[in-house]
Amino acid sequence: MNKKVLVTGAAGFIGSHVCDHLVNAGYRVIALDDLSGGFEDNVNPKAAFVKGSITDAELVNTLFASHQFEYVFHLAAYAAEGLSHFIRRFNYTNNLIGSINLINASINAGSVKCFVFTSSIAVYGKNQLPMTEDLMPAAEDPYGVSKLAVELDLKAAHEMFGLNSIIFRPHNVYGERQNIGDPYRNVVGIFMNQIMQGKKLSIFGDGLQTRAFSHIDDVAPVIANSIEMKEAYNEIFNIGADTPYTVKELATIVCESFGVPEMLEFLEARNEVVHAYSNHQKVHQYFGHLIKNIPLKEGIEKMVKDAKAKGPRQGAKFKNIEVEKNMPLAWKKIL
Repeated sequence: MNKKVLVTGAAGFIGSHVCDHLVNAGYRVIALDDLSGGFEDNVNPKAAFVKGSITDAELVNTLFASHQFEYVFHLAAYAAEGLSHFIRRFNYTNNLIGSINLINASINAGSVKCFVFTSSIAVYGKNQLPMTEDLMPAAEDPYGVSKLAVELDLKAAHEMFGLNSIIFRPHNVYGERQNIGDPYRNVVGIFMNQIMQGKKLSIFGDGLQTRAFSHIDDVAPVIANSIEMKEAYNEIFNIGADTPYTVKELATIVCESFGVPEMLEFLEARNEVVHAYSNHQKVHQYFGHLIKNIPLKEGIEKMVKDAKAKGPRQGAKFKNIEVEKNMPLAWKKIL
């Protein structure tokens, strides 16, 4: 197979797993990442790694001109949903404008058969449970707004230019290679990093907010193989675990998997969607043969093994906060 594929966010843990599946399937993968949230050693050595940002339109256009990609997997994003309120310009520059650079280049190249985009269940907002693909999106934060804007632009690009796309709305994905040092996002990784540093686990509010935590092995194979199913083109899919857990229940499972006493620190509640989980009937209809339905405890134990092997990581503080008003005190302390 000689088909060329671009994967953005390829050094992140989702992107790196998708790269693995594509490389193993025989695709020629160009892996693009600015290393702001991922690590170069995550990238499959058989992929051609390019360090750079999707916000660099000149670089993006050069890559498309050089490689004539047939498929684009756009997985790059700064996916800190809660923090997005306070980094609005950064959020829209990276998550929206960067995406438009890729869509423009895909249209102009004329060679792209399908553009695969990882959106988010953040587009739904609150009080729409379980979240189904036919609901009217009502994003509650700038991150969700940016993801929804890209979805709408892809729809417009298909109608005007015939660019095919597949949109996935994953949620709370965790697993091996995740950047556990990020203090603002990915609660599973945050908990593991805190345990390895001997700290209490930070919980915003009462910990009864619910999420369906989704192991990477139930997400990456579906995303990577989606381009082979033409029936999925121009469709939207929720993807992730079916069973929601409270954040407090998650903390218990992580502590048990590490074999440590449960030490929790309850912080002031954030302004966030309290309950978020989605229906996955549609993705099972199209890709059910690729989904293992890995139980949360099993997935956590796999990630714990990986985290222990790498050890704790020092979290990088976000240096360009644009709005400090109403920011959670716990985040202000680490600025």
